[in-house]
Amino acid sequence: MSSSAARITAVDTYDIRFPTSRELDGSDAMNPDPDYSAAYVILRTDAADGLAGHGFTFTIGRGNDVQVAAIQALRPHVVGRPVDELCADPGSLVRDLTGDSQLRWLGPEKGVMHMAIGAVVNAVWDLAAKRAHKPLWQLLVDATPEWLVSQVDFRYIADVLTPEDALELLRKGRAGAAERTELLRERGFPGYTTSPGWLGYSDEKLTRLARQAVADGFTQIKLKVGADLADDVRRCRVARSVVGPGIRIAIDANQRWNVDEAIEWTRALAEFDPYWIEEPTSPDDVLGHAAIRKAVAPVKVATGEHVQNRIIFKQLLQAGAIDVLQIDAARVGGVNENLAILLLAAKFGVPVCPHAGGVGLCELVQHLSMFDYVALSGTTEDRVIEYVDHLHDHFLDPVVIREGHYMAPTTPGFSATMKPESIAEFTFPGGTFWAADLDRQKGQAA
Repeated sequence: MSSSAARITAVDTYDIRFPTSRELDGSDAMNPDPDYSAAYVILRTDAADGLAGHGFTFTIGRGNDVQVAAIQALRPHVVGRPVDELCADPGSLVRDLTGDSQLRWLGPEKGVMHMAIGAVVNAVWDLAAKRAHKPLWQLLVDATPEWLVSQVDFRYIADVLTPEDALELLRKGRAGAAERTELLRERGFPGYTTSPGWLGYSDEKLTRLARQAVADGFTQIKLKVGADLADDVRRCRVARSVVGPGIRIAIDANQRWNVDEAIEWTRALAEFDPYWIEEPTSPDDVLGHAAIRKAVAPVKVATGEHVQNRIIFKQLLQAGAIDVLQIDAARVGGVNENLAILLLAAKFGVPVCPHAGGVGLCELVQHLSMFDYVALSGTTEDRVIEYVDHLHDHFLDPVVIREGHYMAPTTPGFSATMKPESIAEFTFPGGTFWAADLDRQKGQAA
């Protein structure tokens, strides 16, 4: 079939889980035993080129099946769509998915259904970039400001960011884009690592991994905090003694505290010069974040990985509640909504330091930060992408880190394509790993 007549023929879904809880990888004050998981989707087509769009959203184990079911509920909106039209205007699908009145009742634009929309929309962008023979960041950089604006839903945010505002920001952002593209390809985009800082790690492991992070060229690390203050004081002291005064240490409470607790706890750790306190309280508490920010300065306040949509981000910015905005590639409604959030951050002059780690989140979000640098904000000052050294080997186009920097992807697509053998091994519960694991458990119980 000619590409011009090609359509989406199937939406295949997979419940993929990795047993990361067994080594306490990813452990924090709110999530002590995460099994990093992906509710994974592949958009199949009947195009002659055989290309497919890959996307996913991230969970931490139980409930991943619920997320997969939400993605499956979107099939009627996707199957049968002309591939050319879909790739030329991903926003048309976004409008249909977020505008379905019955599905919208389950949100609106938040929670499991909105994350499912994000997974499908990201798969469309992956397909579009593959068909354009460009990595996604380059596809976005090469797009006209007018087309990018057409991809943004300004509903609920037009009181602070109008299409005219966005167009002006994007036009200004193009100045010097060619030079920044070359710099990006040469030196990459700065990252920071959370790998030393998981709450379940011993002091010995923290010491070893913090020392390794500095040797690898990272100028910022992050520690999980919030379960026990005395332990946090000890761990921060260990980390600071290892990395020295010239390396930034961020701390992350993963929503553990009430507002007053957050203020007291952050002040108690201030002697270790934390660069930011991340997710100090509920991600929905805009005014709580504002109160914390005022009370703990000069420690910065960062949040975003659990912020559910562009509207909450708008309010956080309006209220002066955050110093650092942390987008997540798979929490909101896909690339389109993240474009809106990047534009909001640019309008308010707040740096974007994405949340990553998990399963494939590093692979995805690097594209958004690189677009932001080249064609919107124009700077990497005080901007870093989180990096966690887990599970990259399961992707065909894994991130490349060099001297603490993300190197620009060159493979066409959104870097979302998981290896077929990894899907076969870690699909839950019937994949080869989980089936063998169940057999082992039965054998131990016998």
